[in-house]
Amino acid sequence: MVELDRADIALLQAVQKNNRLTSEELAVIVHLSPTACQRRLRRLRNEGVIEGDVSIVSPKAVGRHITMIVMVSLERERADIVDRFKAAIRNTREVMMGFYVTGDADFMLVVTAKDMEDYEHFTRRFFYENADIKGFKTMVVMDRLKASFAIPIEA
Repeated sequence: MVELDRADIALLQAVQKNNRLTSEELAVIVHLSPTACQRRLRRLRNEGVIEGDVSIVSPKAVGRHITMIVMVSLERERADIVDRFKAAIRNTREVMMGFYVTGDADFMLVVTAKDMEDYEHFTRRFFYENADIKGFKTMVVMDRLKASFAIPIEA
């Protein structure tokens, strides 16, 4: 775990809410100079505290009208099978998020599709053609209530 001081925490809280703040705006919030803010943000990125800088895009605005949560069970839990499926998740554009989980399933995926026909094509290609998959269960999202990557950070 990386040591974070008050200014680091304030910076992280600010950029999680709005990553488009200028160095000058951050300086006012954090009570440091713009240069010090830039230097700290660079360090936080280099140390892996900040993993990426992204924009949250509305799926509907770009024609991805359906979101599914999919629970996937593998045929066997061998390291090579798990690693192969992890790589497949990382390399599949329809999978927005993927988690290796405990419980009734081995993986939990968040998947988007244009429509149900598009999702059916995805399932045929991604699940049915993969001999390592024992089964999957799909839950269709009725309403997205929150879209955020903000992590609660405490001093």
